[in-house]
Amino acid sequence: MGYKIENQGEIHFLTMTVVGWADIFSRQIYRDIVLQSMKYSMENKSLIVYAYVIMTNHIHCIWQAKNSNLSDIVRDFKKFTSSQIVKMIQSNIESRSEWLKIIFEYHAKFNNNNSFNQVWQNGNHPIELQSPKFFRQKLDYIHLNPVRAGWVKKPEEYLYSSATNYITNTGLIEVTILDLPLSDIGYVGV
Repeated sequence: MGYKIENQGEIHFLTMTVVGWADIFSRQIYRDIVLQSMKYSMENKSLIVYAYVIMTNHIHCIWQAKNSNLSDIVRDFKKFTSSQIVKMIQSNIESRSEWLKIIFEYHAKFNNNNSFNQVWQNGNHPIELQSPKFFRQKLDYIHLNPVRAGWVKKPEEYLYSSATNYITNTGLIEVTILDLPLSDIGYVGV
C-alpha cells in the first residue's frame, strides 16, 4: 500500500526522488528550476514551505497548502519541473543528455500516465507532521542531509537548503519559520 496525503491542509514531510536515482541536481540549472517552481507555488498556489533541501537525486521538504490542496500542488510542481528539466536536457547544454534521455524514456514505459519522459518517481512518501517534536525531527533530518553526505561541516554552509533561513534569516527563497524548541542537535540558532 502506497503513502497518500490524507489531510490535504496539514503539514507534511515529503521526499521526491528522480527516477533511477539519476544525479540531475548535481547541476545548478536543475536545482534552480526546483527553487523557481517552489517560489511560484508559494506565490500563486497557496503553498507554504517550511523547509527544503535539494540533494543530487532527490529533494526533501516540509510543505503545507493554505487551500487544503497539497496533492494538487505536489502534482503540478512535479509536472512543471519535469517539463522544464526535459526542456533543458534537450537544449544541448547538457553533456549527459543522451544518458538522461535513456533513463527518463525507460522509466516512462512503465507509467501509464506518462508515455515519453518520466523525471520523478511516482509518489512522494508523505508523512503528516502532527507534533512540534516530529516537525523538529524532520527539520533536522532535512538540514543535516548535506552534512551526512560529507559536502559541508555545518548545515548552513549548504546553499540549496533552508538551513540558512533558520540560522541567519537569509536563503535562496523565503520559507515560513515555525517557532519551535531548540534542536537537540544544537545547530539551530535562537
